[in-house]
Amino acid sequence: MDSAPPSYQGHRYPVEIIAHCVGLYFRCPLSFREVEELILERGVLVSHETVRRWCATFGQAYASALRRQRARLGDRWHLDEVFIKINRERKYLWRAVDADGNVLDILVQSRRDEAADRRFFRRPLKGIGAVPRVIITDKLRSYGAAHLRVMPSAGHRSHKGLDHRAENSHRPTRQRERAMKGFRPHRHLMTAPGHRAEMTVRFTIWDQITGSTGLPTAA
Repeated sequence: MDSAPPSYQGHRYPVEIIAHCVGLYFRCPLSFREVEELILERGVLVSHETVRRWCATFGQAYASALRRQRARLGDRWHLDEVFIKINRERKYLWRAVDADGNVLDILVQSRRDEAADRRFFRRPLKGIGAVPRVIITDKLRSYGAAHLRVMPSAGHRSHKGLDHRAENSHRPTRQRERAMKGFRPHRHLMTAPGHRAEMTVRFTIWDQITGSTGLPTAA
């Protein structure tokens, strides 16, 4: 599905600078100040507060456009939750991924019960518009009840050892995972020429969805 890039009306910096800064922040484990320093090396003076506003304004639009570009998702979903602390309050980060590790949805909730399970189950169903063939969860009992209420036609396998895909997807959260990490291919599974070709395709997609022509390269 093609869609027009977001409007940059009212922003005095060119789209190439905005897209590059937002891409750096979400794709790499960088702070707003570190993005400010990196872009300064290219001779562009941008404050970290400006970078923060760009990420808040365009980050979700870029992510949504990238989701529309991705390949067909798998029909086996792995669902899991992990507790985190936000402002010293205990919360639960819920995550659904397919068999290839593509993140289907994430959700932060304050409780872990059947109602929370049902709410999370409905989100990827609504966003993707398809019911999986099978879902895989850990042995939390509320998963079974929520499964029967929300997606009874899907198979349900409940086993701690089977849910490693979703658990592995949680790990980068401890390292300040960004929403656009999926833009990075599985480098260890690719040859060097294959990796370069794949990244060229992905950079082209990035320029298309942001409306950028890319930053100038050295001659």
